Amino acid sequence: MELDRSGRVLAALSVAPALAMAGWLMAGLPLLLLGRFAPLPMLLLGVPAAALLCWAGTRQAGKVVEATVWQVAGVVAVAAASAVFNGVMHSEQLIVRRDPATYAQYAAWIAGHGGLPISVQPEAFGGADPWLLFEGVGFYGVDGGVAPQFMPGAPMMFALGHWLGVPFAVPAVLGGLAVLTVAGVVARLAGARWAVLAALTFAVSMPILYTSRTTFSEIPSLILLFGGLALAHDALGRPGWGRGLLAGLVFGLAVLVRVDGLRDVLPVLAFAGLLIAMRRSSRSTGSARPYGALGLPLAAGLVAGAGLGMLAAYLLARPYLSYLSSSVRPLLFICGGVLLLTLAGTAAAPMLSRIRLPRWAPAVGAGLVVLLMAALYVRPWLQTVTRDPVTPEDRRTFAMIESIQRANGMPADGRLLYFENSLHWVIWYVGLPVVVLATIAAAVLVRRLLRDGTPFDWLLPLAVIGWTTVTTLLRPEITPDHPWAARRLVPIVIPGLILLAAYALSRLRTRRWWVTAAAVLVVLVPPAVTSIGTAFTPVERGEAAAVEAMCAELPPDASVLVVERVTGDRFTQLVRGMCDRPAAEVKRAGAETAPEAEVRRLIERVRAAGRVPVVLAAAPGQVAPYGPATHVIALVTRQDERSLVDAPNGTWGLGIDVWMAVAR
Repeated sequence: MELDRSGRVLAALSVAPALAMAGWLMAGLPLLLLGRFAPLPMLLLGVPAAALLCWAGTRQAGKVVEATVWQVAGVVAVAAASAVFNGVMHSEQLIVRRDPATYAQYAAWIAGHGGLPISVQPEAFGGADPWLLFEGVGFYGVDGGVAPQFMPGAPMMFALGHWLGVPFAVPAVLGGLAVLTVAGVVARLAGARWAVLAALTFAVSMPILYTSRTTFSEIPSLILLFGGLALAHDALGRPGWGRGLLAGLVFGLAVLVRVDGLRDVLPVLAFAGLLIAMRRSSRSTGSARPYGALGLPLAAGLVAGAGLGMLAAYLLARPYLSYLSSSVRPLLFICGGVLLLTLAGTAAAPMLSRIRLPRWAPAVGAGLVVLLMAALYVRPWLQTVTRDPVTPEDRRTFAMIESIQRANGMPADGRLLYFENSLHWVIWYVGLPVVVLATIAAAVLVRRLLRDGTPFDWLLPLAVIGWTTVTTLLRPEITPDHPWAARRLVPIVIPGLILLAAYALSRLRTRRWWVTAAAVLVVLVPPAVTSIGTAFTPVERGEAAAVEAMCAELPPDASVLVVERVTGDRFTQLVRGMCDRPAAEVKRAGAETAPEAEVRRLIERVRAAGRVPVVLAAAPGQVAPYGPATHVIALVTRQDERSLVDAPNGTWGLGIDVWMAVAR
């Protein structure tokens, strides 16, 4: 009874984060679309929705996880320690240099204004003008204002921190909940004995530390995807509409957090089709297939959740989708192909059920798993992935890679993408033993599933982990400096390989203490060693205080003209969203700063509109022509290392200066 009770507690705790997030997002999206995303409406709608889904998803769990009180306490302790540690070491990325600050500005705007698009107030500059640029890095111009890059799911979560007065705490709390979610899946599929080790290995891995300290979308996506796996596992024990619908809904809402979520949930669609096919074939043959009843509700929930995500993408992130069109269009075609194959397979289920795999299929399937991982390992010696710059985005990436290569003392060649090293990235962050154990476990599971269809519980997790891991490692599609590129491994690859490694350890079937101790050392030490170099050094601290001080220097009725490129990229939206002053960048006509004559003309237009013209730039000489220069930001802090061929083991210095002139 104690095992059952503790197991039910662990099962409930590990799905509650995904269910609560699903309820919050489902209530928040309509309010955001209506421009009413605010504390009171979310208190009245979001909190009850989260509580309702938690109640529906945790009552009368289907399959009971066997766990002791100490195992549950260990998992909770690791999750809590992770949240506290990353909360203490949190980052303050508000100045727009890379994606976290874009997410932070997105969250700050919707927390304070309740909707999109972002208002740019051209009337504060005397009306629209061809020399005024309101969009910028991470923010696209649309009719009526500016649309932030990215999907709205993660910013709707981060907005809660702004309302509670702790904007930097939410990522760390979500990181702790991710530890709990992953541990719950491990307990279900590999046994609670290894859940604490898996939770600790996951928590100390550098990419998890990295994405749990600031506003990334990968951790919220992970919670939904692994929460969906846990819910689907529980639903297999009690097939029915309620549980299947919830599992599918949680999976589908991953699309609301990241566009890549559409790729990650494709195996769920195929799995739902398989369950429907199993039910149809069982009716034609008269055999009992209890899992089949789960297919329709799982598919319905998936379509509903993903449909909300795609609706949000169309209404709120259309420019972002256009920017990603070279990746999104092929993904949509793949989704269509998977859907057609699923429908065809379901329709032909009675006929297909009579087909028997040849005897050699299990061994070949297992061998292909090992061969694929071996090919990814030796890929750096067989291939060099390059891309010649064609689009403006390609050229920016080319220039960035060359600058990183020079900083690392390497020959400059911006065509290099380093994607051939992707499996070696994984080995940096989780260690070779975890990768080897995971490969063995995957091969064993594939062999068993092809031989007799057992363990059926593993089919969906193995499909999701295998599909996303292979597609991610083949084409990470990210600027390849680390720890930046490590974020691609967070939602599925790292937790998935740790789950498989835990399953491999569970097959040891020994209670000898030294075996457990050896397993702990072999699995835990490599990721911990890699993380030590950066784990205790927070980055970009001091930005919040610097921004607050700058905002205090701006006159209340200021209209801000940013006349220099770097300052424009970093501060235009920040001034607009966090200082609550109208801001625009003045076009530079190919130069580093805007033409003085045009700036003076715009200054007069601002005055004519009854406002105070303020000029911002990076150096005193760039604002001095317009008035006395004031040093409003002089920040010296630390930033992430940018390593290309080795695991990052430290941080770099970062200095940011902003000068202001109140135009005479």
